[in-house]
Amino acid sequence: MRDEWFIRGNVPMTKSEARAVSLSKLELYPGCVLWDIGAGTGSVSVEAALSCPDIRIAAIEFRPEAADLIRKNCEKAGISSIAVVEEKAPECFGGLCTEGAPGREGARPTHAFIGGTSGRMWEILDALRGINPGIRVVINMIALESLSHALEYINQRGIPAEVVSVQIARAEAAAGLHLMKGQNPVYVASFGGDERRDRDG
Repeated sequence: MRDEWFIRGNVPMTKSEARAVSLSKLELYPGCVLWDIGAGTGSVSVEAALSCPDIRIAAIEFRPEAADLIRKNCEKAGISSIAVVEEKAPECFGGLCTEGAPGREGARPTHAFIGGTSGRMWEILDALRGINPGIRVVINMIALESLSHALEYINQRGIPAEVVSVQIARAEAAAGLHLMKGQNPVYVASFGGDERRDRDG
């Protein structure tokens, strides 16, 4: 999906090219449960909902402005399968797993996308793996410090993981020419899940 499609405001958003890589790494399948943590504008949640049938999504975002943008983007896309959870992670995780909780998915996650952690990456990852040891996790990072924290966690926990760097440049018109303007590299770490199940359903 084009970035221009989304209502953005002043909230950071995972750009389309990085979003495509992240969704590929998530290895979603029909009927899975995705938690989008630090969901921002909801771009990952919305594109995941549109691309994967019967998916259930909780978009977790504690900032009111961002949560409102997620609701607006869901409404624009005509999506009703995304529950917007305006709370902090990981405190809200217990409620999300409770059957029948209002506005909740009531099921443990099979997948998690992490776009923001507010400095609590290790807490969030431990909580996710405590709920579902086989969860598929994809983390997007821009800051080198965040990448360092993720790598330290992966190494200390002995988790087989993949890390890729996505470097995007977009053409911009200037003086009758088109020049490539580089954007911040995005580091995408992924681990967990059952690749065969994801592929075969």
